[in-house]
Amino acid sequence: MKTIELRAPYLIFLGSETRVTYAKTGAGLVEWRRELCKGQICLPGGTIDLGLPKLSIQEAVDAGIQSLVIGTASVGGGIPDGWLELLEEAVLAGLDIVAGVHYRLNGIERLRVAASKSGARLVDVRVPPATLPVGTGRKRSGKRVLMVGTDCAVGKKYTALQMEKDMKRLGMNADFRASGQTGIMIAGQGIPIDSVVSDFVSGAAELLSPDNSDDHWDVIEGQGGIFHPGFSAVSMGLLIGSQPDVFVVCHEAGRTHVEGWGDFELPSIEEVIERTVAIGSLTNREIECVGVSVNTSCLKAGEREAYLAELTTRLGLPCVDPLQEGTDSIIARLNAVMASRTPNLKSVSA
Repeated sequence: MKTIELRAPYLIFLGSETRVTYAKTGAGLVEWRRELCKGQICLPGGTIDLGLPKLSIQEAVDAGIQSLVIGTASVGGGIPDGWLELLEEAVLAGLDIVAGVHYRLNGIERLRVAASKSGARLVDVRVPPATLPVGTGRKRSGKRVLMVGTDCAVGKKYTALQMEKDMKRLGMNADFRASGQTGIMIAGQGIPIDSVVSDFVSGAAELLSPDNSDDHWDVIEGQGGIFHPGFSAVSMGLLIGSQPDVFVVCHEAGRTHVEGWGDFELPSIEEVIERTVAIGSLTNREIECVGVSVNTSCLKAGEREAYLAELTTRLGLPCVDPLQEGTDSIIARLNAVMASRTPNLKSVSA
């Protein structure tokens, strides 16, 4: 897996972004590594506020900040020309630049020249390992739970991180496996699955969750959505290569259409479950959904409990907002499902 070392603390750069959905990298770092995030900076027109002090480059340097982290993740993953003046200023001031976008910082001569003068680093997170295998489909030891989404940016990473936290609190042997740039920044390692050449996506997923002890759980961050018109390919490759024993569907309450693709209605949770089982059964015939994670932040006060209760009744699965109430009920269902399979596994081995 790719391992990175970032110099903390961080200044989160938000460009001129106005949509929270496309500032998920910065928001994720603040949510899960707030102690490392000491300031934010944006360009004219930007309206995103992550609740951090608003600092200039010089103020950030004076405050001891070591890295400017690009906190946005727009469609296509580029670095607009309008960012370069500020990024160059940061590099010349000695700040490392950390980016998880598809376009590489080290491919921009202006920034390379500035870095050579100041000694600052240009850290490209979204670079997969140089050598990856084609997927084998071979059964691996250990256990795996994968997050799958009704869409992008619905809480797959947050759910996986919360599940890892809750599993460890409950005494379970579990590790978060990062498959995207923000998750890699949070965990310090992982594989940026959406940057892998398509032939090797399933093989990369196999490396992300390798053989392990029988009691170990890989809690795998999902990518995209299998109904997504743009990103379904990476979702399916990750699903097949992960060979998940169980999965959790992640959804945002109130979202009706694919974000950024307004002509496409969002699939129902039932449709996502059905298709995930159909595709995932290629490499794990026992794959099963154990719960639904819902981002309820868009609901009005007092609506969350009723929404989740109705969904739980309809689906017959634990449905929770992981940041509001944790994931214990989903973990309980996961453990019950796996326990129910043990006699079958024994009879097969006999």
